[in-house]
Amino acid sequence: MNLIRIYGLFLRHFYLITRSFPRILDLIYWPTIQITLWGFISNFFAEYSTYYNNAVGIILTCAILYDFLFRTSIGFNMLFLEEIWSRNFTNLFISPMKISEIITSLVGTALIRALIGLVPAILLTSPLFGISIFNLGISLFFLFLSLYIFGITLGILVSAGLLRFGPSFENIAWSTMFLIAPFGCIYYPVDILPVFFQKVAFCMPLVYVFEEARSILVDQVVNLENIYKAFLLNVIYLTISISLFYYSFNQARKKGTLINIGE
Repeated sequence: MNLIRIYGLFLRHFYLITRSFPRILDLIYWPTIQITLWGFISNFFAEYSTYYNNAVGIILTCAILYDFLFRTSIGFNMLFLEEIWSRNFTNLFISPMKISEIITSLVGTALIRALIGLVPAILLTSPLFGISIFNLGISLFFLFLSLYIFGITLGILVSAGLLRFGPSFENIAWSTMFLIAPFGCIYYPVDILPVFFQKVAFCMPLVYVFEEARSILVDQVVNLENIYKAFLLNVIYLTISISLFYYSFNQARKKGTLINIGE
């Protein structure tokens, strides 16, 4: 064995990691987010063991809602990445299609992808666990709609990052949902978070969606204020994400990086 050759290959991968912020972030956030998320969940059940009378139903309902958000966001990212992986990116942007038409087509397709995966899961919860997500009533539509908009918003933001930074930003596409999960208060009330994290959480539509779901399932109370705040934040973030996408596209076009983004 030649130690020089081994050391040379080691240096190659070492420099690939240390010279790329997305790669470093990819190494750091997975254990950090996992520990943070499950730490908050553990604290919640330790302090509020009697909070849920129907813990399985509430947790599974929130899990289904989160899965819909996850699939919507990842679905949008996957569609965008598939254009990059298939080297169809340049053809797509030199075609007569407008940016708005491309985004709209991806938005619609992402919904179909999410529903294909979600519907069987919803149908299985009733015979297997005796739980129905439809116990949320008419509010279920607005919760799903709010999560759909937020998922698309995240997808557009990640796509803007791919346009700006290229394939090195790809890791962020897979990590976005896990990064925000601890602040989304999916399985526990926002009160379980430290004060500073609560301020961050209240800036996200997720908190209001899942607080509303728990309000209906635990207290049988519909709080329209939660739904209103979630939609208001969604409109703000969606507008920002679309603006950033157009900005990233124009910057990539000016710098001539669009043609190389798939390489």
